[in-house]
Amino acid sequence: MKKQKSANTNKKSAGQSKAGKTEHDANDVRIDKWLWAARFCKTRAIARELVQSGKVQYNKQRCKPSKVVELDAIIQVPAGFDQKTVVVKDVIGQRRSAQLAQLLYEETSESLALREKNAAARKLSIFHSPRPDGRPDKKQRRQIIQFKHQ
Repeated sequence: MKKQKSANTNKKSAGQSKAGKTEHDANDVRIDKWLWAARFCKTRAIARELVQSGKVQYNKQRCKPSKVVELDAIIQVPAGFDQKTVVVKDVIGQRRSAQLAQLLYEETSESLALREKNAAARKLSIFHSPRPDGRPDKKQRRQIIQFKHQ
């Protein structure tokens, strides 16, 4: 005689999908999609690569591109030579205008001060490393080669 499985063994608990992972609300947004919607990245693929490579931190920790963004979370995003630290103020999964995208986050005062300090340091370093007026002539090139081989 065969044993019959009880009816409860095949049922998943409420709020779980087939894979056993919890389902998310319709208004939940992944971090890669939020970065794209907030205009930190030009494409979602670039946003996904930034998160996967560890250049984006969510609440001071590395995360996966599928991480769900929550309000008042702290996200660190690379911006050129600097790192922006922003606080999430709104969550939206659609890319809107730049004016609306700026309303999704607020940059911390520490981040602003650090970026301004780094910009000033970069400007000063340009003045300390002057560029020559033109290309070196034949005599100057010979002197450079001779200097390098000493």
